[in-house]
Amino acid sequence: MKQRTIARSIEVMGVGLHGGNPVVMKLNPAPVDYGIVFLRGDEGVSIPVSHESVIDTRLATVIGQGDVMISTIEHFLSAVMAFGVDNLQVVIDGDEVPIMDGSSAGFCMLFEEVGLIEQEKSKKVLLIKKPVEVRDGDKFVRLLPDKTNRIQFEIQFDHPVIQHQEYHFTYSKENYLKEIARARTFGFLKEINYLRSIGKAKGGSLENAVVLDDKRVLNAEGLRFANEFVRHKILDAIGDMAFLGAPFLGRYESFAGSHHLNHLLTKALLADPEAYEVIEIESEKEAALEMERVFA
Repeated sequence: MKQRTIARSIEVMGVGLHGGNPVVMKLNPAPVDYGIVFLRGDEGVSIPVSHESVIDTRLATVIGQGDVMISTIEHFLSAVMAFGVDNLQVVIDGDEVPIMDGSSAGFCMLFEEVGLIEQEKSKKVLLIKKPVEVRDGDKFVRLLPDKTNRIQFEIQFDHPVIQHQEYHFTYSKENYLKEIARARTFGFLKEINYLRSIGKAKGGSLENAVVLDDKRVLNAEGLRFANEFVRHKILDAIGDMAFLGAPFLGRYESFAGSHHLNHLLTKALLADPEAYEVIEIESEKEAALEMERVFA
């Protein structure tokens, strides 16, 4: 498996979820070992996708450098991870990634439109070698050694539409497009009204989020999946794991995980050299052999 970038540049326009401002985002091919790097074109500041760049995780995953920031990048990064893009420059003229329809499906369409090309160096992968967990009361996120790439997520909400949901996802691009990409972000009407009162969620609407009052979904078209809520949590988690700096081989598990806990998890893993190993692989067969070696 070689490193990948996009075959050509492509541009997308949308609005930011919280600021509500129009934003243009351009994706450019990048050389090997470049990684995923955002460039604020209006500020001339580059910000790499690294756990060290994360500056806020309360409402979304936010990266920054100095006074310059870029918010709500997790949906886009989820698509990046699903398509196996290793090197990419993302030029953006504002402080938020376009929210699109609240899922990652629009970004997936961009990658399908431009196509990917293989580069001359092997793909780098993070092999999980021992369990790492972060907890907050009964909430937790963890990474575990596993020969298969799986994500297991469980949520519990005191709401008649959501209640308890659990989903087990086996990682592949095909499964992602079928099961995860179209799952939209969601919020509760009373929380959205509060956020707007403090100048947030200005770009949010029924066109880019699932909105619930105390009893029901307000979107006229309803849900895309009966368990769309937990599927979106998986979408978010995949995007947040991009901050490991490479795809991981292992299992992710969570109960009521969040952007904040995911950020703490990436920091905890990378702080423990015994918990992971960076390997370079040429093929899926080689990846399997590496896992056999570690788990022997």
